[in-house]
Amino acid sequence: MADGDEKEDMETRPAFESADRGSFINISAVGGSSSSGHSILQFSPLQSTVDEGFWRKLADLKLEVLGISENPLEVTGFYAPMFHEQVSNHLKLLSESLQPDPGRGTSVSIKFSGNRNLCPVPGILYNMNTLDTFKALDRRALFNLEVQKIWEDIHSGKVEEDSSLLCRFFLISYADLKKWNFYYWFAFPALVLEPPAMLTDLRRASEVFSIEEGTALLAACNEWRQSTSTAGVPFFLVHIISNVVVRLRPLRDWEACQQEGGKVLLGFYDPCHLPANPGWPLRNFLAFAVVRWGLERATVLCYREKGGFGDLQQCLVVDILVSTPPGWSNHELVPKAVGWELNSHGKLGPRLINLATEMDPKRLAISAADLNLKLMRWRALPSLDLKCLSSTKCLLLGAGTLGCQVARNLMAWGVRHITLVDRGHVAMSNPLRQSLYTHDDCLNGGGRGCFYDHSNAWTFCDSR
Repeated sequence: MADGDEKEDMETRPAFESADRGSFINISAVGGSSSSGHSILQFSPLQSTVDEGFWRKLADLKLEVLGISENPLEVTGFYAPMFHEQVSNHLKLLSESLQPDPGRGTSVSIKFSGNRNLCPVPGILYNMNTLDTFKALDRRALFNLEVQKIWEDIHSGKVEEDSSLLCRFFLISYADLKKWNFYYWFAFPALVLEPPAMLTDLRRASEVFSIEEGTALLAACNEWRQSTSTAGVPFFLVHIISNVVVRLRPLRDWEACQQEGGKVLLGFYDPCHLPANPGWPLRNFLAFAVVRWGLERATVLCYREKGGFGDLQQCLVVDILVSTPPGWSNHELVPKAVGWELNSHGKLGPRLINLATEMDPKRLAISAADLNLKLMRWRALPSLDLKCLSSTKCLLLGAGTLGCQVARNLMAWGVRHITLVDRGHVAMSNPLRQSLYTHDDCLNGGGRGCFYDHSNAWTFCDSR
């Protein structure tokens, strides 16, 4: 079965139980050599970036739609070919990555199809209700489930129709909406080739192709990237018919390319910027080519850009030897896989982002109060009409000890419009038992309670 085969450093992550670790290659290390003199192909790990808008959208969905549900949610990640020679592109989650109403509406991937800078890939979000359930998640089972999906998509031929399925990912999260802490952990499952793929040659595309071939290749790549039907397709075939005729074709055209003759390269959007390493998406692409086409040798174009267009100085051409791992012919036997993302400390474990400093204090107070009410509705009173309560206006006669307590209880139940009437004065002994006032209200003889500004006491209540 699919699993990461490295152990977690328990001393560095004491809060989490041991889990499977995605075996990330040390891209600074020199590749191992085989008896034939070829080196083991090394891959640059894919990294994640989560936009603040994604967490805000998730918080809104949690409060308004999801409630206490922990059912998995479909999300859409976005990545693109490298476009800066010193920076790799990350897989991004944006506010648009979540559907407004999960289970309904237009697919996010369809909405963004044709955007050359946002290549959509499918993912799954498991958002937990408590930190304890987040820690207790069976991460191995979730990882194996996603690996099985990739394996089945390869064998069923779905990948030939939608190649983005090779980039499936998932993340687990816990959203603490009182403190606005978000814990999350990505996994980018990649099938493990055993024996590993061997690197026989790696050069810049400008060193491989002639001027005529290079010009034709860039023209074909730019046409592919500018078409609304193919711009978001991350894996493709490069069919070199002659020095001046190059076409990019979908994976389903493999047999047609073989019959028509010419040279066929495997191509993919490479998010990596490193000059001697292809990016993480190539791992599953090679596994797919081995299973579906029985390839033993492949030439791969790692497509990269500069200034928004393909650049042969940045693109890599890699010659690879691959072998079909034992047992891969058996559809029922799911191979090993790796892919858990490391955190910002380079260790196996989740990441944490706090958005409290980005939020308005009044909004934070309102959000925390609303969360308590919604928890009551989700767990005890499904019929509780919070909108009705929040729009209800109350006139409270008397703002003494009893009136203050009644006002507090009304606010606790979601009433947001309270008018208090009281002709008394605030004495020094009042604030001890009347939460509406402070000792500052007692100065200068204590004015009439109903004329004081109570905005500090009732941050999220429109009181008068």
